[in-house]
Amino acid sequence: MGAPSRIAFVCPRWPGEGAVGGAETLLKALARRAAAGGAEVTFLTTCAASHHTWENARPAGDAELEGLHVKFFPVSPRDAGRFAALNGRIGRGGRLSPDEEKAWWANGVRSDELVEHLKQADYDRVVTGPYLLSLTRDAVFAAGRDRIRMVPCLHDEPFARLAGVAEMFRACGKCLFNAEGERQLAQRLFGADGARGDVVGMGMDDFACDAAGFRARHGIDAPFLLYCGRREPLKGTPLICDYLAAFRSRTGRDLRMVFTGTGEIECPAKIRPFVTDLGFVDEKEKHDAMAASLAFFHPSRLESFGIVLFESWLAGRPCLVRDQSPVLKAQCRASNGGLWFRHYADFEEEVLLLLDKPDVADALGAAGRTFVLREYAWEAIDRKFRAAML
Repeated sequence: MGAPSRIAFVCPRWPGEGAVGGAETLLKALARRAAAGGAEVTFLTTCAASHHTWENARPAGDAELEGLHVKFFPVSPRDAGRFAALNGRIGRGGRLSPDEEKAWWANGVRSDELVEHLKQADYDRVVTGPYLLSLTRDAVFAAGRDRIRMVPCLHDEPFARLAGVAEMFRACGKCLFNAEGERQLAQRLFGADGARGDVVGMGMDDFACDAAGFRARHGIDAPFLLYCGRREPLKGTPLICDYLAAFRSRTGRDLRMVFTGTGEIECPAKIRPFVTDLGFVDEKEKHDAMAASLAFFHPSRLESFGIVLFESWLAGRPCLVRDQSPVLKAQCRASNGGLWFRHYADFEEEVLLLLDKPDVADALGAAGRTFVLREYAWEAIDRKFRAAML
């Protein structure tokens, strides 16, 4: 078969308008590149905006958005309480019986109308992800092995060890992994048959940014760390303010924290004056914030790519990541663009280094930028994506 001409992307939410998420951003970026390359692309997604409630927030139907033909389908009725109870048990490492796991999948995020459309439409290829949503699993089995391509965004976590996840990986024609460590994890968990595919990743567009303008707009003169994205325990964000409070108390240094994105910030009252929450911002404001920061602080252990690291490097700033995050640590090591910490003592030492030796911080950021421009140009990603579609 030649290059597929009709490609459907199945994504849990449309990225934008307040909905942020790395998997959604990645799927949209790949879809836009495929469309620009001449493929007939349809972007299938739900009417939900919040990844907490998954309530239908916009009308079903078709729209033309950012150069893509988008079809919105309603989220199917579900027992959210039943799902939350089972989800919590899985997250804590508890075991589910076969019937309980079936109930977990049945009450996850699904769209019967979207899946029915998928069964009836004659798409050459169907690209979907991330792995832990019921919608993704439904799409894998509805499209069939020959058509399906999954962008799993796989993490080493209890959810990855569910029986239904192994079935899904082994039923998938190919996976588009974001990093070599992710592909190796799939092989360890599911064997060679469940790790078919190659590392594709996501290309990055260069951008201009205005650090001074950001500081002036928000009246921030002191050095600050930046976090962008969802604020939730799975992203490690409760650790951020705890570390900030400890750092200010122990060192007496005026370090601040800036957040963009969505969700509540767990912040002790005594450091609230030193935390700026900008909420959801556009890409230009986010990039300006990155350029103005001392470093990007990413406390998550469960990442399969880390788009924000690459953006921070393009803005010329280094990154701080957890030693327990294999993918992010490997990216910092490969780029020489960041530092990693196992515990607070490491964090304090590294932040003091960046504060006291700005030339080191600048050199790390510059090395990261060179790495992204060399290794993650869209032309290289396009070639990998086209090969994965065959």
